[in-house]
Amino acid sequence: MSAAPPALDWSTENCTVGRTMTILGERWTFVVLREVFNGVRRFDDVRRHTGIPRQVLSSRLALLVEQDVLRREPYQDPGERVRHEYRLTAKGFDLYPVLVAIAEWGDRYLADPEGPPVEFTHRDCGSTVRSVLECGKGHRVERPREVVTRPGPGARPFAVSAAG
Repeated sequence: MSAAPPALDWSTENCTVGRTMTILGERWTFVVLREVFNGVRRFDDVRRHTGIPRQVLSSRLALLVEQDVLRREPYQDPGERVRHEYRLTAKGFDLYPVLVAIAEWGDRYLADPEGPPVEFTHRDCGSTVRSVLECGKGHRVERPREVVTRPGPGARPFAVSAAG
């Protein structure tokens, strides 16, 4: 018999992955973020470019603003009413490596035979940008099996309920 995984000893009640996915886990969220990262910041432009239904886009943008991932900036075209465009906050910019990692995975497993439709490149040298795992001492982690989890400072013991 194999031993139970150590992760079963720790509660998932305050899991930051779960909390993050309540914000980012909906199907259209990273599509919206991709657009804003690419400079498409106005509601109608995002909707037209992605095909996201109006109500879904409105809901996604509201959540991202509420969570301080995006901020609303007013603008007004001549003769039109004041509208808003969406800009990344510092919290939003911190998601860029996640977008690159998602794109890399998609490029590897889901791209058309011709290759990926977009490449991320370093503005200064033009070389392709990749996501990299690195430990706090600067060692590059090449394989996922080189990483292990351990309880962090906010870990709480898993309490088995009477029903469980």
